[in-house]
Amino acid sequence: MWMKCSKKDLKKFQVKKKMIKRKLIKNAKKVDKFLINYLKKQKNSLLVKPMKYGVISGGKKIRSTIIFDFGKIFNLDEKKLINICAAVECIHSYSLIHDDLPCMDNDKMRRGKASTHIKFGEASAVLAGSSLLTLAFEIIAEKKYILNSKMKNEIIQFLASCSGHTGIAGGQELDLKFENKNMNINQIIDMQKKKTGKLFNFCLYAVGVVAKKNTKDKLFLSNLGEEIGLLFQLADDFLDFRGLKKLLGKPVKKDHKKGKSTLLNLMGEKKAYLFANNLKRKILRKLEKHGKNAKELISTIDFILERKF
Repeated sequence: MWMKCSKKDLKKFQVKKKMIKRKLIKNAKKVDKFLINYLKKQKNSLLVKPMKYGVISGGKKIRSTIIFDFGKIFNLDEKKLINICAAVECIHSYSLIHDDLPCMDNDKMRRGKASTHIKFGEASAVLAGSSLLTLAFEIIAEKKYILNSKMKNEIIQFLASCSGHTGIAGGQELDLKFENKNMNINQIIDMQKKKTGKLFNFCLYAVGVVAKKNTKDKLFLSNLGEEIGLLFQLADDFLDFRGLKKLLGKPVKKDHKKGKSTLLNLMGEKKAYLFANNLKRKILRKLEKHGKNAKELISTIDFILERKF
């Protein structure tokens, strides 16, 4: 954790952390099983192996847990959400595979193992990442998926806008352009909301579609998702600054070395942590109206800021 606390609070946090970890592992196994079975049913190709390597092994799959947690708020059957979870993990993994490439962040480790381009070569990594991107839309559009066509179309359209130049890809471009430059707080927040927040934005919006929420409610959910994504990015920045390579499964302190524009580098650790805590409180206030139904989601959000891995 990033702040001092009593032994009693620390013990409570350790118990809570173990529960969250079990939940993350359980949910990750569900999504991995779905993806393994889905890929088995497809025609085999040379890209399946690097695709599996990038999306299935390792990773917290915290986005899937947030989808399941939010589904509980609206009493949704997990069968209606599993395709969305799998699609989100495909999009996230595609972005990581491309992010690790030498032409971008040039990271050689990911999730405690060699990055996809180190294991399979740059060309195969680019193609595997692109294939995961398109696979995500295929998973949502699948005939056997129990949503109606209108819902599927809405989800696909929103996922596309969150993944491309107005979302993840656009955020990555800004992240690269901002290196070793003095960017202001609004520019950094805009970049991080695109690069990280947009996929969290989609997670909540998609649950809203499945729950048959109106336009106003879906907008509220998507904005809330974006804020959760920004909180996640802040936590990730803290981990890069203070975390352990062994726990994270990737190099640490690389943001500072590369001159990355982050809120942590701009504000300093103390102010950035205060900003993150205020953002967390803002998110939790928005969830108060859901009462006990939001218990699982609140525990996940608590974990996001205080996590060590």
